[in-house]
Order: sequence, then structure tokens, then C-alpha cells
Amino acid sequence: MTTPTPLTDGQHQLGGILIGRGTPVNVITIEGLGQPPLRTQDVEPPGEDGLWVGADYYSGRLIRLDVSIKTPDSRADGLDYLAQLQDAADTTAVRGQGGTSMDLRLKLPGRPVRVARGRLRKLEPDMSQSVHGWMPLDVEFQAVDHLFYDDEPDTGGMGLGLLTTGGLTFPLEFPFTIAGDPAAVGRPGYLQVEGTAPTWPVLRVAGPCSNPTITHVTSGRSLTVQTTLAVGEWVEIDTRPGWRTVLRNNGGAAPLTPTSRIDLFRFTPGLNEVRWTATDNTLTSSLALTWWPAWKAL
Repeated sequence: MTTPTPLTDGQHQLGGILIGRGTPVNVITIEGLGQPPLRTQDVEPPGEDGLWVGADYYSGRLIRLDVSIKTPDSRADGLDYLAQLQDAADTTAVRGQGGTSMDLRLKLPGRPVRVARGRLRKLEPDMSQSVHGWMPLDVEFQAVDHLFYDDEPDTGGMGLGLLTTGGLTFPLEFPFTIAGDPAAVGRPGYLQVEGTAPTWPVLRVAGPCSNPTITHVTSGRSLTVQTTLAVGEWVEIDTRPGWRTVLRNNGGAAPLTPTSRIDLFRFTPGLNEVRWTATDNTLTSSLALTWWPAWKAL
């Protein structure tokens, strides 16, 4: 996993291309960073006043950028930069299949970098002034959800054998303290998740083991993969919206049990407990967890 390019205040990155401060692309305004569009289930009751409000669901966030490419006295340089922006969205990794996306990294003054995941839906230049090296652009970026994510992921992991560690060692020496906070003593399986919204993790089990079951104790949700892994093999469960795949290291798929709801397996802000089991006589298999803290607002 590559380290993201550091951004300064007022500098952003669209699909790997820097825009904003210090670049030829001047960002004038950014819209769509507030409350995202809603899909409501409101109903007007017949024969009476008022409104029966139903469940509300957020649509994917549409972010609009009013920008201009400024390359004084060089129309060619402006067109080259426009081509780079187009190329960033025109790759097999981005649009080659359903669910794949690119990143829009935003660095507002005084705030950490936040990331929206989605696809470029509009990149429309006004060529009338391009001969003078000035090219206004209408840019629309369709995010796959309403959330903003941390720039870099958090990680955790545990071996299968770690579940048996703990307890008391005798003889005891007084006085001794029992920590009430399991995270304070680094107990395996406890994860501190930042953010203000639930987030979907990526889970990777490395063999040798059979039929691993991963349980989010906080919510009671479990995922069981019906597969056998030899030494050096792994299976990865990607629960993120738009992805939601269960793939082995050879590129093949692995089935989940019918009761495994990959769409409901989420980490919540705060302390989370994760446990896992598998058939492994060696106790050498391991579980790696990766997640991006999610935020409702910038």
C-alpha cells in the first residue's frame, strides 16, 4: 500500500492528480460537502393534514468543483493538464468493472485530509479562452456514499493462538491492579476505531486453517468462510460498499455461509471487540484487519 502524497491547506488530489494551491489548477469553489441528497419514504396521509415521515436514506454524495487551468501563454500546457485529469479516470482499475472507484482527497484549511470514493462524472472545459492559457472547468465527482474517510487506514491483527493467553500467574504479589478497560492492557481483539460513523473493514485470514469465523462481538455479527487454507494461502473479505468480495490469494472466490451478512459487518466508532475461530491444530494462522475511519462531515 503506497503512502499518500502529503497535501497542504487548499491543495487537493483527484485520482492522483494534484489540483489547487501550488498547481496550475485553481479551485474556485467546492459544492456538495454538506448534507448529502436524501431518499425519503415520506407519505402524505389521505384526508388529513401533515406528513408521515418514513425512513431516510442517504444517496451517494455529488461533489461539484468550479476550477480553472491557468497556464499563461501556453495553450498546450493547459491541454496537457486537462488530459492528465481525463486519464486519471479512464483506467481499467477505475471503470473496468462495477464497484471500483477513484479517490478525491480534500485538504481544507485547518482540517486533516479527508477522502471521498467514487468516479468522475463530468469534466467539461470552456475552451474559448484557452488560447491565452486560461481554461475554466466544470467538474463533478460522484461519491459512492455520503461519508468521508481518513487518508490512511488503521490496522490490527491477532493470531489464533492468542485467544488462549491471559489469566493470572501465581504466586500473586500484592497489591495488584485489575484494569477495567480491556484496551488499556492491549488485550487481543479490542480495537479503538476513530471517526463519527460506522465503517466497513477488510479482513484477511492467513492459513493454515479451515472454515474461519470472524465475529464482531459488539454487534453480534459473524462471517464464516467455507474454505480450507494451506500454509502461505489466505482469504480476504472486503466488506466495503461497492466491493463486498471474498477472494482467495489465487484470485478465486470463496463462499460465505447463508447467515453471513457481509453488508452488516461494520466497525462502530469507539471500542470494538473482534474474535475469530477456525480449525487449526498448529495455532499459527492469523487474522489481519484494515479499516478507514469514517466521518459524517469534514
